[in-house]
Amino acid sequence: MRMAITQQQASCSFARRFLGLAGGYWHGDRKGWTWLLSGALVGLTIAQVTVPVLVNLWSQRLFDALEQHSIDRFLILAALVGGIIALNIVIQTLHVQVKRRLQYGWREWLTKKLLNDWLSRGRHHQVTMLPGEHDNPDGRIAEDIRNTVEFAVDLGHSLLYCVVLLVSFTNILWMLSDAPRVSIAGMSFTVPGYLLYIALAYAAAGTTIALLLGRPLVRAVNGRQGFEADFRCELVRVRENAQAISLLHGESEERRRVLDLLRGVCTGWYRQTRALAAVTVFSSGYSVLSMAFPILVAAPRYIGGFISLGVLMQTAQAFQQTVAALSWPVDNLGQVASWKASVERVLGLYDALQHLDREVSGEGNQRIVVRRSQTSRSLSVHDLSIDEPDGRSAIEPFDVEIQPGERVVILGDQPAAVRFFRAVARIWPWGSGQVVLPEHTHVYFMPHRPYLPRGPLRAALSYPARPETVDTESAQAALQRVGLHHLLFRLDETEAWEELLTAAEKQRLGFARLLINRPDWIFMEAATDALDPAGQQEMHRLLDEEFAVATLLTIGNYAGTGVSYERKLVFERTNGIVRMREERRATGLWGLGGRLQTQALSGISAEGWRLPAKRSR
Repeated sequence: MRMAITQQQASCSFARRFLGLAGGYWHGDRKGWTWLLSGALVGLTIAQVTVPVLVNLWSQRLFDALEQHSIDRFLILAALVGGIIALNIVIQTLHVQVKRRLQYGWREWLTKKLLNDWLSRGRHHQVTMLPGEHDNPDGRIAEDIRNTVEFAVDLGHSLLYCVVLLVSFTNILWMLSDAPRVSIAGMSFTVPGYLLYIALAYAAAGTTIALLLGRPLVRAVNGRQGFEADFRCELVRVRENAQAISLLHGESEERRRVLDLLRGVCTGWYRQTRALAAVTVFSSGYSVLSMAFPILVAAPRYIGGFISLGVLMQTAQAFQQTVAALSWPVDNLGQVASWKASVERVLGLYDALQHLDREVSGEGNQRIVVRRSQTSRSLSVHDLSIDEPDGRSAIEPFDVEIQPGERVVILGDQPAAVRFFRAVARIWPWGSGQVVLPEHTHVYFMPHRPYLPRGPLRAALSYPARPETVDTESAQAALQRVGLHHLLFRLDETEAWEELLTAAEKQRLGFARLLINRPDWIFMEAATDALDPAGQQEMHRLLDEEFAVATLLTIGNYAGTGVSYERKLVFERTNGIVRMREERRATGLWGLGGRLQTQALSGISAEGWRLPAKRSR
């Protein structure tokens, strides 16, 4: 009893969660058009049922005409079937168009809903750090949303069709069932509509058996979709890192990883095959029996002369249609399993994003607050402590204030420094304290490797702004200033720039992007480590000349390059605890390559990060 209640609660919870996610489509900005399409689909579904009803009435008259050898009635009925065919064509054509419009509109709305939640405020980055079943968000958004919407409309349509079909043919079957007299233990009574009761018992037995056999199929479909998603994700990862893999000749290792995942796909495939075979054994026999059983049931009345041949065939068809309507769970078991698995994957991502929103908003926990101030001209950090997503401390509380125009280098534990940058950028909320930025300033973050979107080189240069916002003259001037002369006339060429450009060229392109954006505050994350010392000096000279009044904070060790900074923030890890200390020169500049250099922390941190060092290509 408790198991039944638990399953019922789980079903209600699933339906409530699904409607909470996807039901908003009927209350959105285009709800009028949505309700119109939905109403049209319902109307056309009911109209679809009129066709088998007309065919049932037509077949009764046809077989009666054949039994009576009436050629006149036969010719009339032969002409009438053309009208039924034309009506069916019109209904089916309109139905397909309306259904597909509703499916795509719903898919577009749900995709935009999840994309807005996923690609906003760094959620796509933050959600990867939370535990739970929300991996492969690309597959969930592209594939599982499609399956969720298409299967939901298909299943809803077929269920409504079967309900209307059941109502229509139940009435017909009841009228065709004479009430036979049954004698039991000397008592005699009639059973009106006995054929309907037989059809209900037959369909109930078939549905019960099919559901029992189909439970393993639901689990197998869900497991297989997980294997398929992992396989797709690994192939995408190989494609995105093709250049690095080829340079290291790592094809054999990647091939091994992909084939291991393919074996998982194979396991999921054959589990589903075994479960499907068990269902097929029953459904194949059941489908054949469903064609013969109604005739066998009604034939004694025809043989006894109580009904005509036309009524016999009409009864058989009505019985078949009634059983077909009642067999909806059997016929749609596989599709329901696939739909439920896709819905669970979409809900997994949606629930993770909702949980992240609650966690980031600080429900039950303190969170890092980043705000703008009209009265402040500096970057002020007040009692800032940074945690890992699981609650472990990453950096002990510290205070620091950075004035406009200062040059600050951050050394020591690189993961801690990166988390500090992420906190200022509002994408690392775990921790407590405040970060205050000036109100009217343009803050710009330069990652270790600049992201290059697909499209023309102009799009990569203007990112995140639209390509048309950067004119050719400004784009060429920026490229020339950073030493990418060979790309001056390739601005509108579409190439795989992520793979085509070297690491050094990508970092130079990052500085060209910086020239286009012209920020007031610049946060650089080892953005020149792929350059040789001369290249690093060249880019820092560019910063001194083009951004003389901008504030610069950079992660990296530039010893030996002659690069100068006024302040140094050092994140030191001792016994697993990271603390920040500051070193400042009272007057003059700090030459990291000169006499007053303080030795930077070196080695490998507790989290396996090697401190940045100069590299050359």
